Amino acid sequence: MTAPIRTCVGCGVRAAQSELVRLRTEGERVIVDRKRTGGRGAWLHADGVCLDQAIRRRAFGRALRRPDARLDAAALRVELTGNPRKD
Repeated sequence: MTAPIRTCVGCGVRAAQSELVRLRTEGERVIVDRKRTGGRGAWLHADGVCLDQAIRRRAFGRALRRPDARLDAAALRVELTGNPRKD
């Protein structure tokens, strides 16, 4: 049995689901969905480069079908990489 394949909204590379982090909206905020609660989600590599690319491409609003989705890039960067700085 093969692992599910998902596409990173930042870099566009297809990868196994286990290599990516799932994001979803809670209200209007974009959050990391560690429990994978269902509903519309977006997948992203857990690194700052992919996060920056997704922000620059405005990929979260499109992928989540929520153009009003608010993104706290600094908080999301800390949660994904553990580092608040843009490296």
